[in-house]
Amino acid sequence: MVTAAFRESRAAIGRSSTQEWSRRLAARVTLTDALVLIWVVFGTQIGWVQLDETARGFSGSRGDIEISYTVVSLVIVVAWMIALGLYDTRSARVLGVGSQEYKGIADSALRLFGLVAIVAFLFKVDLARGYILIAFPLGVVTLIFSRWMWRQWLGVMRERGEFSSKVLLVGSAESASVIARELARHTAAGYRVVGACVTQGSALMTHLPGSTVPVYAGADQALMTMRDLGADTVIITSSDEMDPERVKRLSWGLTPGAEHLVVAPSLIDIGGPRIRTRPVASLPLIHVETPKFEGRKLLAKRVFDLLASAVLLVLLSPVLVAVAIAVKVSSPGPVFFAQERVGIKGKPFKMLKFRSMVIDAEARLAALQAQRDAGNTVMFKMKDDPRVTPIGRVLRRYSLDELPQIINVLVGSMSLVGPRPPLPREVEAYDHHVNRRFLVKPGITGLWQVSGRSSLPWEETVRLDLYYVENWSLTGDIVILWRTVKAVLGSNGAY
Repeated sequence: MVTAAFRESRAAIGRSSTQEWSRRLAARVTLTDALVLIWVVFGTQIGWVQLDETARGFSGSRGDIEISYTVVSLVIVVAWMIALGLYDTRSARVLGVGSQEYKGIADSALRLFGLVAIVAFLFKVDLARGYILIAFPLGVVTLIFSRWMWRQWLGVMRERGEFSSKVLLVGSAESASVIARELARHTAAGYRVVGACVTQGSALMTHLPGSTVPVYAGADQALMTMRDLGADTVIITSSDEMDPERVKRLSWGLTPGAEHLVVAPSLIDIGGPRIRTRPVASLPLIHVETPKFEGRKLLAKRVFDLLASAVLLVLLSPVLVAVAIAVKVSSPGPVFFAQERVGIKGKPFKMLKFRSMVIDAEARLAALQAQRDAGNTVMFKMKDDPRVTPIGRVLRRYSLDELPQIINVLVGSMSLVGPRPPLPREVEAYDHHVNRRFLVKPGITGLWQVSGRSSLPWEETVRLDLYYVENWSLTGDIVILWRTVKAVLGSNGAY
């Protein structure tokens, strides 16, 4: 039997290792932040101020006061470092995942910029405008790039199980399985599940259903099990048996500052910006905003689509011409293929593509149904489809056949980012809830395209498309477009 002393020693080891990697990570990020700000602020001073003979220093309203810009740069760097700390941009819970880290960087810079402007105004400080207008935006961009680089490294480390919190799940077997599966899918979040305590049937199972997470004991043994495993975080999954009194007693048993409690509500696939936590009468109420499909947000998306598609058509015009010539000379038939797809509100439209198949491809489809070896239960795909022309294989591999859809975006039948536009025959096989994907315009690219493309099962394709419909944002669209470039260059899941 495991003794209490042994449990305490295991818990102490787990807590110290968690605190150690948290401190090491924060120290490394702090160092790179300082190097970035020194380079940006002092670089701006050298490049803007010191090249201007009239701006070697600044003077206040009293003519006898003059301070070196070097002192000003040093003060800004120190103040900026403090602001980044105050806005909690270096804590383990925000590093590596989500938008809070980047938002904190932007907010801290904006507040500091405002403070500098107010001080300069109140004390009538003649500070070079170019110095401020260059240093702050450049600093924000460089800091975000630096953190993005850290995020890539941290993602690799967390794939290996390092720099992650050790998690014990407590709740029903079904809800714990869902949380375990989602955390395993998103290792970059930094939660590594090491075990579970289920509220019912713990003696009858060794692992959570559909996972490799071991089940150790019932929920009443959560604290003991947590310390046996050296875990530092308890996640309460949705369960009727974990009533408020039991959760409260569990939280009282945790070591303050070293062991953490997380409560997972019965909500998945909800974007962070739609969630607000508001304490009311000692109740931590979670407000979930319903998605909006009209108004200024939608107008901003359309303006972005118009401007971006127009620019892309101009920039990619040589590529479009070259592909059109290659399609024309490589096989008989038209250059473009206009296929009927289902768009917003279930309305059909003609989606343009460069022709990548033989001209009688649709007539030969029925004969190939029995030979399908890819796609999923709704979408037809073949890795070596005999209907695809030799030049078509190259176009599909790098998604060049999709480029004419930029014209669809320009005329308004599609968006740059959105759910996949389905075929009418696919819509006939939809369950009722899948029709929610028609609440927004279909896109050239989307979440499913950057998450596996043709390799995804149908259920996962639907989940990703509906997640986008419920949680889309202009910032999210830009992120998806960036991920699309990487997915296309990698050509994974394209055939």
